[in-house]
Order: sequence, then structure tokens, then C-alpha cells
Amino acid sequence: MAVPAAFREKLAFYFDDFDTATGRVINFLITGLILASCGIFVAQTYLLPTTIQSWLSWFDNGIFVVFTLEYLLRLWAAPKRTQHFLKLSSLIDLVVLLPFLLGTTTLGFLRIFRWLRILRLIRFFEQQTLFGVNREDGVIAVRILFTIFAIIFVYSGLIYQVEHGINPEQFGTFLDAVYYAVSSISTAGFGDINPISQLGRLLSILMMLTGLVLIPWQLGDLFKRFVKDRDRQQITCAHCTLSLHDHDARYCKACGNQLNLPKPQPQSHELPVSNRTFT
Repeated sequence: MAVPAAFREKLAFYFDDFDTATGRVINFLITGLILASCGIFVAQTYLLPTTIQSWLSWFDNGIFVVFTLEYLLRLWAAPKRTQHFLKLSSLIDLVVLLPFLLGTTTLGFLRIFRWLRILRLIRFFEQQTLFGVNREDGVIAVRILFTIFAIIFVYSGLIYQVEHGINPEQFGTFLDAVYYAVSSISTAGFGDINPISQLGRLLSILMMLTGLVLIPWQLGDLFKRFVKDRDRQQITCAHCTLSLHDHDARYCKACGNQLNLPKPQPQSHELPVSNRTFT
């Protein structure tokens, strides 16, 4: 039995929708599972009772089953599947799923890719309106915070994965790696924790270069947005609630809805009192 094309279109729409209730529920659920998966993976770096470790492992595997189903449904519902497959967000999804799909027993080196799971949130930050934030400067500010958080999380995990086995005194837990990452990116450089492997040092260099490039770049976008917003008018779109538009705008640039422009004030042709002629 063939699946109606309308169902595929509706499914593809809801996967990228934040305006309808159904779209928000789906995407908030996916976001929550991503954050829960990251939290579980961090918790597994600590010494926990065997029972808790077992429950966390089962829960994490269940989340990855959902992620696999989501990936396949996104690919199936995409109107241009090759283009969708080659998108950055789709490639990240696939890389994150590889350790789960191939197993980590014989291919343990793939486990390092699981630290990239936080990057699955990138697709949500491609939206013009983001989780109720509809001002462009607000969206850019949220993206900056996410960039900082993603850099710290990903590189902390990668460095922990590389250094923990050979340097457990300094990189005993994930928090040790976070402490090292924050002190390195902020250029504080306390020097009490240092990687000893060549790969760990290479990751440290890449981490600092990534922070030096991405964060100032996005801060520059935020500054340009502030300058540009000074020349805009405050008109809220009735459909998507975007509030700032160009002075000559007639339609919302985010959703295309016609704007309710304020009516021009009638100009009075009455002469000032001092210029009136009284008889």
C-alpha cells in the first residue's frame, strides 16, 4: 500500500516546524532527548553503581533507537533525499549514530563520535524564530551561547576520551575536562591540568582556534544586527510575531504574511495661531 504524498509532506513539515503545536511538541521532544542523551553520556564517565550504569545504558540505547527512527523518517520524508542526506545537520546525525549502529565492542574508536551528539541541536538554531525568541538579535545571542556551550562540551568530551586512559590523575572525570576547556578558551591557563598525549594537545589547539574564530565572528554578526536594527520600525507580524521590519516593508520577511502597517497620520493644513488673520 503506497503512502500518500501528503503524509510525507506533512511529516517533513512538522520536523522543521516551530509555529504549530504539533511541530513544537515534536521538536521539543527531540531536543529533550538530545539533552538527556548528553547528560547520560556525561554521567557514564563517573563511577556509579552497576545497577545505575545498566539502567543508564538501556535508556541511552532506547534514545538512540528513537534517533535512528527519526533519521530514517527525515530521509524518507525529504522531497530531495540526496540534498537532505548531504546537509550538515543530516551528516552530523549519521556520524552520531554510527557508534550505535555499528556497535562499540569491536569498533571502540567510534565511541569518540558520540560526543558530537550535542551538535544535533544545530538544525534548531537554523530557524528564523527560535523557541519563542523571534527578534533576530535575540536569536543571534542564543546562537552565541550555544556555540560556547557546544565548543566546551564537544572538546571536553573528546579530550576526556583521549586523556582519561593515560592520564587519569588529571582527567579523572568529565568535569576535569570541562575545567581544562574553560580555562583554556578563556585564556586563563592555570596550568594545573595539561594533556600529555599528542592527540590531546592537538585537540586543545583546535579547541582554542575554534573559539577564537567562531565566537568573535558571531559577536560581529550581533553588533551588525544592533546597528541595522536602528533603521527599522517596530511592526509585529500577526502570524510569526517577528517584530522588526524595514521601513518600506509590506510583507514579513520571515513568513511572507502581509503586515498591518500603521495608518499615516493626517497632516493638518491649519496655519499657526500667529499667522492667522482675525477679522
